[in-house]
Amino acid sequence: MSLLSFKHTGNNAMCEEEVSRPAGYASRRHMKTQGEIESAIAEGMGRFELEYMGRGPKAVHAHLIGNLVVVRLQGVLTAAEQHLVKTLPADKGRELLKEVRNHLIEIARPTMEAMVEGITEVKIISLHHDISTITGEEVVLFTLEKPPVFREAKKR
Repeated sequence: MSLLSFKHTGNNAMCEEEVSRPAGYASRRHMKTQGEIESAIAEGMGRFELEYMGRGPKAVHAHLIGNLVVVRLQGVLTAAEQHLVKTLPADKGRELLKEVRNHLIEIARPTMEAMVEGITEVKIISLHHDISTITGEEVVLFTLEKPPVFREAKKR
């Protein structure tokens, strides 16, 4: 990757030369804070739920802990899923819902991984998922190859 260096002369900015930077280089000014990374992942996962599952979560929070990204989505069950869990025998409804959700997650896995990799700029090693049929809470855990690089937030 190469960046252009600019020479400022009065009101004009002129391109002076091309400066080479190592792959994966991000200037501190363009580097995200931990909060910005978490917020972008939470927003992306909320959009994913809405587009792929047909219903957005009531709340979504993402937490970056070392090389782990933990996403907690609350209120994700559709009305049909809630009805299914209530009307079928407890174990059967729960198993069926989890099986369908796991299958959908596996189908959409490349999309979710690409979204998280694009935000963190780190390769995903694994993804784990579970959903509670009682609370309607879903947890998605991404294991990253290494902790992402981020800048410290400015103190107010």
